[in-house]
Amino acid sequence: MADSGLKASRLISELELQGVTHVVTLPDSETSGMYKAIQASESISLIPVSREGEAIPIAAGLWTTGKNGVVIIQNSGLYESGDALRGLAIGVALPIVMFIGYRGYSRHGDTPDSSARLLEPYLHLFRVPYYVLETGQDIDRIALAFDEARRTHMPVAVLVGTEYEDEEIDAT
Repeated sequence: MADSGLKASRLISELELQGVTHVVTLPDSETSGMYKAIQASESISLIPVSREGEAIPIAAGLWTTGKNGVVIIQNSGLYESGDALRGLAIGVALPIVMFIGYRGYSRHGDTPDSSARLLEPYLHLFRVPYYVLETGQDIDRIALAFDEARRTHMPVAVLVGTEYEDEEIDAT
């Protein structure tokens, strides 16, 4: 039987394959394993922010200097980032991939969590295409997202509808 969990180290490997140089993120308790995996990477630099609304502008600055940054934030943080998404990422045709934690997501039906319920309509409103990661078997969707961002020269989202599995990572 195939491993169905989404391991942070596997996602980091995919980011390295895509030439990602920086991850811009707001650390939180749900993504602590991902944070440690990024810190352990020798090729990806971590840029923590104090508010999600800062993430897209920082990624845009990285892009203007020839770096390849991705954003990792939660769905509620994307709502805070709306003006930067509209005016900056879409406005200047920024080919950025955003990993959005799909907090409250349930593949088994509707959810009372408005952050989850509104995420996909919100992305449709801004015409931002997206791919959903529900298990480790969906890891190929990351390459699809990067390909689409490069091809269209526009932002693309990867919605992470599962939690990262804990791994023993030495971040020293």
